[in-house]
Amino acid sequence: MDSLELARQIADILAEKQAEDILILDLQALTPIADYFVICTGTSQRQLRALQQAIYEGLKQSADRRLAAGIEGTPESGWLLMDYGEVVVHLFEAETRAFYRLEELWGTGRIVAKIQ
Repeated sequence: MDSLELARQIADILAEKQAEDILILDLQALTPIADYFVICTGTSQRQLRALQQAIYEGLKQSADRRLAAGIEGTPESGWLLMDYGEVVVHLFEAETRAFYRLEELWGTGRIVAKIQ
């Protein structure tokens, strides 16, 4: 599975779990840290935890059994980061997402997909 397929699979999992404002951002021309960011908003700490678990379980059960290289943050902080190497997932509560504004910080990246 290439990095774009992985990002799309993660976005699909997030959409199934009712995440809001899902965005896949292509960073390949900007930085070596990741090919794509997948960014979304959860409506509560409980939903952030459920989104993290859904991604973890969904990818663990996929054909290549992918596991996150690292998971940072907590639902209580309003920001969870899941590092899948070429794809980094950012799960935010609305206030935290508005504060950090990753879309603006990485604004020169190409938007691959946007799911409301």
